Amino acid sequence: MGLDYSYEIFTPAENVARTLVELAELAPRTQGVPPLALTLPGGDQVVLPFTSNFKSEPVDCSTSGMLELDTSIMSGVDDAVREFSDVRDSELDEFGRTKIGYIYLTVEFAPTQHPRHASLQFTAATSRMSRMFERSAGIRSVFTGLTVAGGGVCCLLDTECDTLQICWLNGQPIQETVPGPRFAGYRDLVATWPA
Repeated sequence: MGLDYSYEIFTPAENVARTLVELAELAPRTQGVPPLALTLPGGDQVVLPFTSNFKSEPVDCSTSGMLELDTSIMSGVDDAVREFSDVRDSELDEFGRTKIGYIYLTVEFAPTQHPRHASLQFTAATSRMSRMFERSAGIRSVFTGLTVAGGGVCCLLDTECDTLQICWLNGQPIQETVPGPRFAGYRDLVATWPA
């Protein structure tokens, strides 16, 4: 069984549509898939350049607690990204970025641990991608940037060990763990999020 590292963004539930729209801005421009229409809890509707379970039919999750998407993002190239994607400079877009994907996104709209904050968990598709998630400052920047743009309160990196790495918390970049010296457990971390 391979590695399944993931970045998880927590945002107030009312910011999910905004976060998904910001995520769409990170998608490759030549994605080549039909647009996916989503209806979210509360009735918000968004159109995304991704698939859901590798299909492009409209998805109504207005009465569901979860959404699954198959995404790709553009990222700047650092040593870890270059090693992962074996990218040549001629393959970069005009901003010096390359495509990373598939990244599987699971959105939980009202998790029981924090029902006012939605969870957007971005899981690497392969062990190589998982290692790149952990090593790349550029990838970390993509996910913390998405946290900021979407109005999120927290971004974590899960490397399938006993601790979670905190990358962003309440408007600030941070390099701590939970559990760790500041947060004895997950509940202590959640308690710091705005109500």
